[in-house]
Amino acid sequence: MKKIEIKAEQFFELLKLKDTSMWSVFAQMIDGEEKEIIFLDNEEKILFNYILPSNPEKLEEDRKEFSKQFSDKLSSLN
Repeated sequence: MKKIEIKAEQFFELLKLKDTSMWSVFAQMIDGEEKEIIFLDNEEKILFNYILPSNPEKLEEDRKEFSKQFSDKLSSLN
């Protein structure tokens, strides 16, 4: 499995500048092979990782699950 390291802060700043979502970027990276995306902080420490699936259908399932979990976390904060 190919590993891709991404500096999280710069990545999310770029998404804001380009007015795009990480899911659309991930969709463009799909090529039939799973990839491990490793998000790093500015000190090269791992913040989190994500296994990019090999097909768009699984990516869409992941996006929906992420959205649900994110929404649930926000609800619990209120």
